[in-house]
Amino acid sequence: MGEGQQEPLSLEFDARVRLEFVGSKITSDVGLLADRELDEKLGLTEMAGQFLTEQRSGRNVQHHLVPLVRQSVYSRLAGYPDTNDADRLARDPTMRLVVSRRASDRQAAARNTVGRFETEILSAQSNREGLAALNAAWVSAAMAHTKTQRLILYGSVCYHPLFCFNQFGDCEGAMVREGNVSSADGWRELLDPIVRRYAESGLRKQFRGDAGFARPEIYEYLEEHDFL
Repeated sequence: MGEGQQEPLSLEFDARVRLEFVGSKITSDVGLLADRELDEKLGLTEMAGQFLTEQRSGRNVQHHLVPLVRQSVYSRLAGYPDTNDADRLARDPTMRLVVSRRASDRQAAARNTVGRFETEILSAQSNREGLAALNAAWVSAAMAHTKTQRLILYGSVCYHPLFCFNQFGDCEGAMVREGNVSSADGWRELLDPIVRRYAESGLRKQFRGDAGFARPEIYEYLEEHDFL
């Protein structure tokens, strides 16, 4: 597959990017520039326009589909798991540059725009199918530059880990569970050893958990073991 294109990729960084110590232009995600150059060479995010669609039209559309795809992808690559930091990232010099040449001169999309894009546009049935096809196209583009005579396909098990931390960030316990269980599944097996460890400490105990832990049996357990 793609044997005629199997050659090393030469990355050429944007000549407009310079190292300067200017407080207003500081970025903590400069590593995304290398990702963007590789993306550009393989044409990965540019393919999104072939597989994804949107209903927005007209002159009022400020952020188009492909740049929004890039903003979502590169935000995750930089370690931001949701859109909570989108407003700050919209002003970040690196994010503006990797999203599009046009956005490099102004802000990228704000949190509300990115949120609507991910929850409304990408969640449409046609786009869910388009994302699967886009993934296959990305793999094909990468494989076209991979020198190999063998292909190994394998399955991977997805796990849904459960952690318990104290207020100092120390991991008191951890449990690996199957990927299709609820947030609180196995809570007693994880919590019991920790509670027993502190039983004679005299410390006042409090418990915090997400909405998945709002269960009567958990409340009863916490009351039984004198949690506040």
